Amino acid sequence: MPKLWNETIEEHRRAVRDAVLETTASLVAEQGLRAVTMSRIAEQSGIGRATLYKYFPDVESIMTAWHERQISGHLSQLAELRDRPGTPGERLAAVLEAYAFIQQQRNGHGGELSALLHRGDHVAHAEQHLRHFIRGLLAEAVEVGEVRDDVAPDELADYCIHALAAAGSLTSKAAVKRLVAVTLTGLRSQD
Repeated sequence: MPKLWNETIEEHRRAVRDAVLETTASLVAEQGLRAVTMSRIAEQSGIGRATLYKYFPDVESIMTAWHERQISGHLSQLAELRDRPGTPGERLAAVLEAYAFIQQQRNGHGGELSALLHRGDHVAHAEQHLRHFIRGLLAEAVEVGEVRDDVAPDELADYCIHALAAAGSLTSKAAVKRLVAVTLTGLRSQD
């Protein structure tokens, strides 16, 4: 097959998959996980049920794929902040603030949906990746004296992640910013 043909087919498949993911996430947000059917997803996505089943076996697998895409996007956003110019402390503050706002957005995943989305290897892998690059930023900040050196960067990374998980229960941007400020205060050198 010509390369252009293969690229066109792959592009079409990505477009169909993206439409299914977005449609499903929207329907689940409106109606709840149990109320959404594969028939409704196919109809709202503008594809046939048979086509939908070629992509996904059930609603849960669609939501898992949607969540994996969300996590990947979040990690990319955080990596961009980590890699931008600035001191390690500035970059750390930007990453922690963005992470806290991601946690606040997570608040919408209630009960059953949260249980579905936050199980599995993709979440554990993402958390490990997040810990690794926060730990790296902390180590850089320790070297230049912006972060305390009496606690290991591994422990400080865990502290940050656990402290900022509390943003999931906050309802205002100001409250999230205060939580980040308190977390950053706990990281400062005690000299």
